[in-house]
Amino acid sequence: MLPINDNAGREKKRMTGGLRKKFIGDRKFYRMVLTVAVPIMIQNGITNFVGLLDNIMVGQIGTEQMSGVAIVNQLMMVYYLCVFGGLAGAGIFTAQYFGQKDNEGIRQTFRYKFWMALVLTAGAASVFLLLGGNLIRMYLSGGSDGGDLDAALRYGQSYLYVMLLGLPAFMAVQIYVSTLRECGETLVPMKAGIAAVMVNLCLNYLLIYGKFGLPALGVVGAAVATVISRYVEAAVVIVWTHRHREKNPYIVGIYKSLKVPGHLAGKYFVKGAPLLINETMWSAGMAMLTQCYSIRGLSVIAGLNIANTINNVFNVVFIAMGDAVAIIIGQLLGAGKMEEARDTDNKIIAFSVGCCIAVAALMVVIAPMFPRIYNTTDDVKALAVQFILAQALFMPQAAFMHAAYFTLRSGGKTIVTFLFDSVFVWCVSVPVAYALSRFTMVPVIAIFAMVQIADWIKCIIGFVLVKKGVWLQNIVAK
Repeated sequence: MLPINDNAGREKKRMTGGLRKKFIGDRKFYRMVLTVAVPIMIQNGITNFVGLLDNIMVGQIGTEQMSGVAIVNQLMMVYYLCVFGGLAGAGIFTAQYFGQKDNEGIRQTFRYKFWMALVLTAGAASVFLLLGGNLIRMYLSGGSDGGDLDAALRYGQSYLYVMLLGLPAFMAVQIYVSTLRECGETLVPMKAGIAAVMVNLCLNYLLIYGKFGLPALGVVGAAVATVISRYVEAAVVIVWTHRHREKNPYIVGIYKSLKVPGHLAGKYFVKGAPLLINETMWSAGMAMLTQCYSIRGLSVIAGLNIANTINNVFNVVFIAMGDAVAIIIGQLLGAGKMEEARDTDNKIIAFSVGCCIAVAALMVVIAPMFPRIYNTTDDVKALAVQFILAQALFMPQAAFMHAAYFTLRSGGKTIVTFLFDSVFVWCVSVPVAYALSRFTMVPVIAIFAMVQIADWIKCIIGFVLVKKGVWLQNIVAK
């Protein structure tokens, strides 16, 4: 008979080994995940890094310019995520069609994406043209401790009207890039993104400050540079996709007809509508949260903008991991490999959270130094440091929630993701921020932290749903 301590030791080893097998993969596994995730990470990382440089360049002009641009980018994000959500429903089918090698199915989802993106883009352009000024004013209702509110409004409107010219290019990029990624091609979107951000960076320098004889256009120059770079990105992905038909057989005859059979359109819409509504409501909820924080003054908008700029650079890790979940798990589900999908999903989620713990530690180190780059007040810089530290603290939980969301979505559980994501934001996060910002004197950084702490509820729900395996289904089975 073994001593009690030996039995306990063996049991501990058995449990540790079980956890390691469940959450840690081998080299082949990580090579497979990183093959999908790294190109997306690089593309998004370079895009956000150039966005960071863009933001710093505008920030060198003044607080009002930086705040006006930040407000418009927050509003534009609602449109971007509407398009993302509108295309995501069809994208679930695309990944599973690809797993079945069904090129005709991919053609139909591509055509559906075209019409959905066109409708959303036309609607967004109309709203921004008619109500752009009023939307920007919503964020300028607080104190003017950070600068001139009227000037911030003028700069924001100038930036917005130029940015609208880039919506068609953004629409085209999303249609092509989403399809390429769902079919396992992540390198070309990465290269297109790199080309675009290089163009954007060079033109920003030339047009914002007026170098080499060009006029100094300030925020308008930043917008012009962004618009041109988007058309460059669209040209790269469109030309490559059509020139490489052997790699993209679904693109053959794609525009011979843009008609989508009614039963398929209905199928995609039913599955995708919750995602469209979810992304719209979620992005609107994020905009509302920023509006709640802005009640505490223009300096808060400027500080949060600085923090979000560096945070977006580091967020590419868990965002790319979420895309990897959508692509890899979607293909496994489409191929009917349910147990492999569950095992792979557990390991990707653990990998994503682990990576983000390391990334968060790096953010903590950078936090005190980064805001010093900006030409703004000491109060704004101090607020920015606090926001960066808070974002770093809560990054691991954001990584888990993001991966859980894409796990549920990969199996077509779009109603569940709708409740999990946007309904939660509007029923929990926004009320918390609204009440604390308007009815208390709690510092804005504490309000921000309380909103993040409320997300613990979402983490628990996501953990239960993923563990139960409610997402393990093949939605394109014949």
